[in-house]
Amino acid sequence: MAKRKRKFVFYIFVGVVIIGTLYIIFNEYGAIKYMDLKSEVDSMKAELEKTKLENEQLKSEIDSLQKKIPAKMEQVAREKYNMKREGEITIEVEEK
Repeated sequence: MAKRKRKFVFYIFVGVVIIGTLYIIFNEYGAIKYMDLKSEVDSMKAELEKTKLENEQLKSEIDSLQKKIPAKMEQVAREKYNMKREGEITIEVEEK
């Protein structure tokens, strides 16, 4: 009788542990939700770093243009506004 009671208590204990573990993993604030949120935070941090780098490049470009550095002004005029020097021939290449 005592062995039977111990087995019953053991099975109850194992059942409670399994149910508790499943609850911890799958509840609204569980481990799966945590991993999803952690992944989202990591991707947002990467995006933030990328944006910070882009901002630094834009600040550098603005600074160069404000100081009226001729090479930078020419580069911007050629790239953004498709301007060319007098007598210069441009060749357009179409991508397929």
